[in-house]
Amino acid sequence: METLYLRRRFTNALAILLSLVATAIGLGFLAWILWDTIQQGIAALNLKLFTTITAYGDTGGLSNAMVGSLIINAIGIAIATPIGVAAGTWLAEYANRTRLGESIRFLNDILLSAPSIVLGLFVYTIVVLPSTTLTHGNTTFSGLAGGIALALIALPVIVRTTDEMLRLVPATLREAALSLGIPQWKLTMQVLVRAARSGIITGVLLALARISGETAPLLFTAFGNNYMALSPLDKMASLPQVIYQYANDPGEAMHALAWAGAFVVTMFVLLLSLASRLAFSRNKVSHD
Repeated sequence: METLYLRRRFTNALAILLSLVATAIGLGFLAWILWDTIQQGIAALNLKLFTTITAYGDTGGLSNAMVGSLIINAIGIAIATPIGVAAGTWLAEYANRTRLGESIRFLNDILLSAPSIVLGLFVYTIVVLPSTTLTHGNTTFSGLAGGIALALIALPVIVRTTDEMLRLVPATLREAALSLGIPQWKLTMQVLVRAARSGIITGVLLALARISGETAPLLFTAFGNNYMALSPLDKMASLPQVIYQYANDPGEAMHALAWAGAFVVTMFVLLLSLASRLAFSRNKVSHD
């Protein structure tokens, strides 16, 4: 008996040690990447970066790419949020513990792990090529197509988060509302969604952070533009696409611009992650 106890203690200690080592390795690489990005990016930051377009090459900036990223990400999250919240609400409240609901959750998980380049090719096939044919080449690649591709990436994140947050709402809250004669739709919209609101907002912010650094789908949809483009129907530059382009350039000046763009994207994602954490922590404090 004592031998079995010692063996279990040894196995437990070994598992904890290996977990700590794996965590340390992961955090070490993360810190290395962040430090390298901050060090190289800050050195390349200047006012021209935010005021000059990419058409000037190594003497220009990234202003059109920043504006393009904001527009494309806004289109993507504006499309994905209402659809994702509605789908997640339906899964949690109307299709919970049904075969159809489980099947949709399974398909949503597949979409969640689908390569982004595949989604970009899909949007290229169903949006870019038909728009090229219908407009006789006047509209081909566009910011709208890029936003649709990013929406497909953000959608499963929002669906999964909304579904999980609503299922975490205590059943007693549902029972209390239904006992007062409140209809199911009003219970869902005015009670359950409000109770899970901060978790849903967190999911939307995490989805926005997820799509902010996507490059591959934008190469097939928004394509890129060296000039300032504000119309969603025009070709549009984005920070990830410009970073990819400049990182492949042999010039050191272009590499510096790529590092500066990487720093801006990293700080944007970091702020979104902190905002989502803050929203979730406030909700937890209010319920304690």
